[in-house]
Amino acid sequence: MAETPIRLGILGYGEISRRLSKLSKAIALVPNITLVAIGSRRIHKATAITSPEGFPEWVKMYESYEAVLDDPDVDAVYVPLPAKLQPEWAVAVAEKKKHVLLEKPVAPDVAELDRVLAACEANGVQFMDGTLWVHHPRTAEMEEFISDRQRFGQVKSIHTCFTYYANPEFLENDFRLKPDLDGLGALGDAGWYCIRAILWAADYQLPNSVTALPGSVFNKDGVLLSCGASLIWGDGKAATFHCSVLSNLTMEITATGTKGTLQVHDFVVPFKQYTASYSTASGSCLQELPTGWKARPSEHSVVSHLPQEALMMQKFAGLVARINRNGKETDNMKWPAMSRKTQLVLDAVKISIEKGCEGVEVGS
Repeated sequence: MAETPIRLGILGYGEISRRLSKLSKAIALVPNITLVAIGSRRIHKATAITSPEGFPEWVKMYESYEAVLDDPDVDAVYVPLPAKLQPEWAVAVAEKKKHVLLEKPVAPDVAELDRVLAACEANGVQFMDGTLWVHHPRTAEMEEFISDRQRFGQVKSIHTCFTYYANPEFLENDFRLKPDLDGLGALGDAGWYCIRAILWAADYQLPNSVTALPGSVFNKDGVLLSCGASLIWGDGKAATFHCSVLSNLTMEITATGTKGTLQVHDFVVPFKQYTASYSTASGSCLQELPTGWKARPSEHSVVSHLPQEALMMQKFAGLVARINRNGKETDNMKWPAMSRKTQLVLDAVKISIEKGCEGVEVGS
């Protein structure tokens, strides 16, 4: 017998209207979750796109966030607010015994995130952040390669980059670049993806230390527009990343092992919605004559029948349904742990930048 779909509410509209409209369409593609309520302090904007192209007509539009939390028909809540506002509302969601899907960056720092995770644990609800690319089937296939000691070996270096060129209106008005709303800027928006990709490739082993790279760029309010860092592990692994809202759109992962190499050129958002590619090489070396490579990189394509927004919602709803049936299991617990490790590294990068690129030990 088919399970009853998880009923989702959303807090916020305003600046993120395009994202929510896209998310609504993605939710409609999966059977185990349905959108039932939106709380918006700009309800006139939200109501304006309630149509077959926007939110379904049955979605309840509330003029406050509290109304969504008080709605008995809501099982879980997506919170896509600025980072400095999210912890307060995520805690409130959990205390209403509703499951939490929190947009990234999830919090200003790990102390605030820990408040959220403690509330979720105390109330027996699921926590997940909104990092989309980890749900794409390409990610699982790439993970098989980098976990293969024969084809990839031991990971030695990881390099990630996520940049995009923001227009003047974005640079002037977007909440991600406002110190009173977000404060993390490019580090929280784009750097989060880079750090998560590094940790993913390192099997979520935290680095020992982080050192910011010179050349960070700030706006007039002191919010980061561009930055990078190096990460070092005790076993000799090393990683670097660069993130920026001032450079051409780039989404790269290169992971190098003792026996193989993985490369991805569109890890955050695939070039195509339903097909995503990556390249691998194993045992590569130069041949003497004729000059060239032995074991050149090969490209692999992965088909997905759903966009990654829908895959994330499908996974989140499945975790919630599992809790409803059996209580929390191992798969339920790994998602908050991944978020917390990402936040720990992000915090260390921010501190290193503030200290003039001094090395900073990563917390625990």
